[in-house]
Amino acid sequence: MARIAILSYIKRDSLVHELTGRTKLIFFIAWSVAAMVTYDTRVLIAMLLFSFVIFKTSRIKIRDIRFVLGLAAVFLLLNNLFVYLFSPEYGVEIYGSRTVLFTIAGPYTVTLQQLFYHFNMTLKVICVVPVALLFIACTDPSEFASSLASIGISYRVGYSVSLALRYIPDVQREYHNISQAQQARGIDLSGKDKLFTRMKNSVAILLPLVLSSLNRIETVSNAMELRGFGRNRKRTWYNLRRMKRNDWIVAAFVLAILIVDLLVTFWDKSRYYNPFL
Repeated sequence: MARIAILSYIKRDSLVHELTGRTKLIFFIAWSVAAMVTYDTRVLIAMLLFSFVIFKTSRIKIRDIRFVLGLAAVFLLLNNLFVYLFSPEYGVEIYGSRTVLFTIAGPYTVTLQQLFYHFNMTLKVICVVPVALLFIACTDPSEFASSLASIGISYRVGYSVSLALRYIPDVQREYHNISQAQQARGIDLSGKDKLFTRMKNSVAILLPLVLSSLNRIETVSNAMELRGFGRNRKRTWYNLRRMKRNDWIVAAFVLAILIVDLLVTFWDKSRYYNPFL
């Protein structure tokens, strides 16, 4: 059974990896704000194209994050579905016109305006999710924690995030080992059995995994307590790096993108680009 990497640091020799954690955090925050604020299709398409460039520059392969991308796609699909179920005419209200394509049943009609709204909503998620995954995959957990502390967040929070990110690969490794051991004992976890049988057999993996995780948490907690973690208000960071020329260029560039995004979005006092006028 092949292992699937989930939200773990992937070391590569790329420009994105060379940037400091602080720069990548600033980029991620500014990029997310820019994508979430606007519903201007032109801005979102430009950001989407640029996110492809970032992905290519990072040298991270799609197969490295395909599992999380699959989960994000499922949630995106569910989000679009529920938005339509509860507000099938929301796009009509926003764009002030109604072009019916076809009727499904009762109040559920498919309009061009509603489809355009869902298109923009999908673009917003596609712009943010890959950049968020790259931020995690290209940032060492310790440097991630130091970058959080550098913007004023408590080092206790940063250290907790760092431990969580470091712990994910350990959980994956433990899950793989337990799964292999249980399959060696004759417990079938493949798709050959019925769903209920696979769910029942998965308990043989989840229970040992939970117990081993609790034991590891207790070990780490005791070690941190014995070393006096949290006693002082501030601490130094071994992996904290100073910002260099490329960091300042990237930080200035993403802030410029945010400013242009806000200007283009609100120049007509509306967040929505309306091609139906």
